[in-house]
Amino acid sequence: MLGYVETTTTNKLQDYDQWPIGIAAASDGRLFASYTRGDYRYTLGVIVNETAEEPYPSLDLNLPISQLNTSWNGISFGSGNSSAFISVQALYITPQSNATGRPETLWALDTGRPTIHNSQGDPSMPYAQPGGPKLVAISLANDTIYQTFTFPPTVHYPDSYLNDLRFDLRPNVTGTSGQGIAYLVDSSDEGRPGFIMLDLGTGESWRRLTQDRSVLRGFNDVPSYVGRPFYFEQLGQPIRWQQEGLDGIQITPDGERIFYSPLSTKRLYSIPTANLRERDSNPTAELSAHSNVSDHGQRGGNANGFEGDSNGLVYQLMPEYNAVYFYDSTPNGNGKTNAFVRDPRILWPDGASIGADGYIYLNINQLFDQVSSTLFVSPCYDIDADTFCRLIGTLVLIRGRILARS
Repeated sequence: MLGYVETTTTNKLQDYDQWPIGIAAASDGRLFASYTRGDYRYTLGVIVNETAEEPYPSLDLNLPISQLNTSWNGISFGSGNSSAFISVQALYITPQSNATGRPETLWALDTGRPTIHNSQGDPSMPYAQPGGPKLVAISLANDTIYQTFTFPPTVHYPDSYLNDLRFDLRPNVTGTSGQGIAYLVDSSDEGRPGFIMLDLGTGESWRRLTQDRSVLRGFNDVPSYVGRPFYFEQLGQPIRWQQEGLDGIQITPDGERIFYSPLSTKRLYSIPTANLRERDSNPTAELSAHSNVSDHGQRGGNANGFEGDSNGLVYQLMPEYNAVYFYDSTPNGNGKTNAFVRDPRILWPDGASIGADGYIYLNINQLFDQVSSTLFVSPCYDIDADTFCRLIGTLVLIRGRILARS
């Protein structure tokens, strides 16, 4: 069972210049973080000590701020540069694979859509153009890029937003070239969210479940964070509701099913991965995908990013409740969502990564309140008497050991 012990000491944590989104823990103990671009010097970094990161793999591979966007007839677009990082949203690490010949790999998902500011300082997000949105494979053996995938405009739309990713690298997966497949999230605030699949052997990509009810944002959803109702307020724009659709995603250990949900709904869904892998050459592929979505009911709140372990547990990051919940996807599960850990410091957990050391790492980026200059929080609850909390740059990483199931 899991237990916790509340502590009472209060710490003052300093915020730094960049707000983390993605996080990934490598087998050698390195931690990587991504930062969606505005005026940040780099968008992908490796953590070098408890208060600093540095560009990764190098500063040269992080596109300079002056080159992040362009315009055409007064319409702003993100850069179409496919050889340097523009705005990395999500990270994921896959282990070395003898079957595919891949080294341990850090995968970086680049949206190609940086935040830009007008002369009054009001932010906006330009449309994507082909070449900018991409999936980049970096060998952790030598810290070099060895593969880059881009997407045609029929798969990644100008208003698409690449948000998260999972992989199945088994060579015998049906409907693939045998070199593995990536399942990507398009969370599109503009209203066309869905899944994008990418064959890692051929580079072919396709979509599924675009605008299905299960991937759409909750209608006029008003969550609460730290006791305050939340509306989306941004300079130069009218106050509105959270627009983001499909967000968290996790594949089961056997690769047969993907669990997912939009950010602004309380429901958990899943679909057989075979439906997502079906190509458009099958005229009923989209109809079959829609009809095979499973609704697992409410889970007790809105969820952001997901993570999963080898036991088949799907961890859901719950920003409304400063918590992480889990759902048992195996036949031993009882259909309930369960509490894993809650802590006052878990102020909008945005990404999670389970490391080779058996710990789950979370980044805490306070996304709902990024105008704050300082933050007063309480330290961790104790998870199986072995919790480790630290501040790394803008990251507060809550490290709690994943317990084996009895």
